[in-house]
Amino acid sequence: MSDPDEAGRRRRPRVRVVAAAAAVALAAPVAGCAAGGDSGTPTINLYYPPEQNLQKVVDNCNAQAGGRYEIVYRVLPRQADDQRVQMVRRLAAEDSGMDVLGLDVTWTQEFASADWIREWTGQDKAEVEQGTLAGPLETARYQDKLYGAPKNTNVQLLWYRKDLVPEPPKTWDQMISMAQDLKQQGKPYQVLTMGAQYEGLVVLYNTLAESAGGRILDDKGTKAVMDEGTVRALKQLRDLAASGVTSPSFSNATEDPVRLEFQSGAGAFQVNWPFVYPAMQEASPDLAKQVAWARIPGIDENTPSKVTIGGVNLAVSAYSRHPQESFEAATCLRSAENQKFSAINDGVPPTIEQVYDDPEMTEAYPMKDTILEELKESAVRPLTPAYQSISTVMSALLSPPSGIDPQKTADELRDAIADALESKGVLP
Repeated sequence: MSDPDEAGRRRRPRVRVVAAAAAVALAAPVAGCAAGGDSGTPTINLYYPPEQNLQKVVDNCNAQAGGRYEIVYRVLPRQADDQRVQMVRRLAAEDSGMDVLGLDVTWTQEFASADWIREWTGQDKAEVEQGTLAGPLETARYQDKLYGAPKNTNVQLLWYRKDLVPEPPKTWDQMISMAQDLKQQGKPYQVLTMGAQYEGLVVLYNTLAESAGGRILDDKGTKAVMDEGTVRALKQLRDLAASGVTSPSFSNATEDPVRLEFQSGAGAFQVNWPFVYPAMQEASPDLAKQVAWARIPGIDENTPSKVTIGGVNLAVSAYSRHPQESFEAATCLRSAENQKFSAINDGVPPTIEQVYDDPEMTEAYPMKDTILEELKESAVRPLTPAYQSISTVMSALLSPPSGIDPQKTADELRDAIADALESKGVLP
């Protein structure tokens, strides 16, 4: 994605309102997915992102169901935006062929506010809440009610070259200084992370803002705040971009290119998701021996960072013909046993804390203690039904990071986020 022209870099994005009726009018034709006959075995259609070994989990749950229902895994598109569009269109058309939905953690409030998903109550709710980490559980709530069952979570780590850096930095400023020293010595020095105009940039900024004690929205998620902490985070992001230690492609960088650039040997530091670990073991085993991991640096040395979480919540469609079986199926899919299987075989971090204590996790997740440490003090992205609109305007105003004017950009963000909250459908 190319940078906008210099004159337009700090210009507030133009916005337009997307009417809810348009989403219904554009709804794709409803696919004829089997829902099971009234007298036969109910089919529970699971709409979930691609996960290589999830079918094994589905098979296990079907065996456990003993013929009371059969889960069928309907694989969503690989890209998150395409997943959301497919589900939104079909739910807007009240498609009864959807039962259990795998929602990105940023979508739960939107789907709940639209009455597209059912509340988890009673024993189903109690079972989900038992032992689940607080951060992932927070993403599954809307207006103090539970609308999702956290199946897996995710959190970024600092990956660093221990042959270049004896101890990991405690702050971003320390990391920049270390990188500048390495650069002067002619050694690999770059700080590599995601700076393109997309969700990855919003995640980076949210981590910086939360680590600085900043608030983007108020506690109710209904008012734009952009306080002093968020201004400090804007300055930190701008300082990183202007430090001379990022990649020349920083303002266009996304997750996998960042991984590949670090694997090439150019970087001393990488802020990225845990998927980089097995990829590095396979593609660059010699380099992998020199790479260690740590908690992402904070803003202040004596205040630990708060790192933004990702993940997937399981929700039950409001239009499912088999809600009771759907809740049971979802509960099985995210059980501790199945979360451990998915963690070991597909690399998706569990949301149930006890799973991290399992001895089998140590080999698959040597960084599990650091992941759990971050998860216990994690940050979530703004919890609001308007998050997609907020993310869009934030990524536009944060890009390119080198063009940030901290106080001015904070004021522009406050106004743009306020507009997004009001219309719930703002696009640049």
